[in-house]
Amino acid sequence: MAHDTTHEHNQDAGTKRIWSVFIILSIVTTVEVILGILKPEFLVDNHLVNMSILNWIFIILTLYKAYYIVWAFMHLEHEKKWLRRVIVWTAIFLVIYLIFILLNEGYYIYQVYQKGYIAWDF
Repeated sequence: MAHDTTHEHNQDAGTKRIWSVFIILSIVTTVEVILGILKPEFLVDNHLVNMSILNWIFIILTLYKAYYIVWAFMHLEHEKKWLRRVIVWTAIFLVIYLIFILLNEGYYIYQVYQKGYIAWDF
């Protein structure tokens, strides 16, 4: 007796997965937009490492969305653990390093203009 080689594709599981990814990314984006519109004073006025807590929240939520997009749409959830870590942690390290460099240099340039060494002529 021959084995049945046809595979039954469960469309409900794929559809549920797409909707769950859509809902999670929509919620995170909605939180970002609401925080960007409201700009709560306690998040804007309090600083952590020369940057407002609101900016840190935006960075963390954006990194989470990037990670989740890679996880879901590049199918990393089905890969081996070491491959996921190599891809994700390398990207996260480089993004954090880039953010650190940009914020440090931006803060330095802001201080140069703020202290009057160079005029705000633009």
